[in-house]
Amino acid sequence: MDEASIERYSRHILLREVGGQGQQKLLAAKVLVVGAGGLGAPILQYLGAAGVGMLGIADDDVVSLSNLQRQVIYRTDQIGQKKVDVARDFVEALNPDVRVVTHHERLGEDAGAVLSAYDLIVEGVDNFATRFALNAACLAARKPFLSAAVGRFNGQIALFKPYEGRGVLPCYQCLTPAEPPREMQTNCAEEGVLGALTGVVGSLAAIEVVKEILGIGDSLAGHVLLYDGLGGAMRRVRLRADPACETCRV
Repeated sequence: MDEASIERYSRHILLREVGGQGQQKLLAAKVLVVGAGGLGAPILQYLGAAGVGMLGIADDDVVSLSNLQRQVIYRTDQIGQKKVDVARDFVEALNPDVRVVTHHERLGEDAGAVLSAYDLIVEGVDNFATRFALNAACLAARKPFLSAAVGRFNGQIALFKPYEGRGVLPCYQCLTPAEPPREMQTNCAEEGVLGALTGVVGSLAAIEVVKEILGIGDSLAGHVLLYDGLGGAMRRVRLRADPACETCRV
């Protein structure tokens, strides 16, 4: 790192758990962020600021007026533009050390072809089909998969690494075996969501990504972290592999 980089990342370097070597790990890391919405926005902000060397952004949407209540990397004058393009410009302006790769598409069964270039996948999407596809692809490629979700005043994040503990550590479909009935699904467009909640949960997800890259702290693998915005409470719940899971069972 040159003098400018040392100054940029000085608050990381001062942390004994990170230091110069840890910052070099971040600069060498490749992370794919799937969904550049309410959760993707703060995830991209903090991973970009942290100096994650290569950030992929996958989203097929454009900026709309209703996004601006919570998706804080977009502006009013950017309505109608592709989210991946606006998000790329935001990250590049924030930190020129970061290489940004855009994927203007909704990932599905071919997700493995996209995520093959990355070390870790984090999603903040609003549909189960994409989560299931990413879960299967990450399992096949033995890559960490971090899932984040919000609804109304609550949020959750979970890290899935079933390949590190077959029969013990769960995959995403151990938590959610199949898409819930429509009436049981939380939909922000219909039920609303507190804007700042996405910032909290997205920031928590970014912390877990950094921890995973650096190998520090207690891994979230095998747990789900639940945040209650109205109650101001957080709890960590143990998850175990489902022996009947058709995706990750041995």
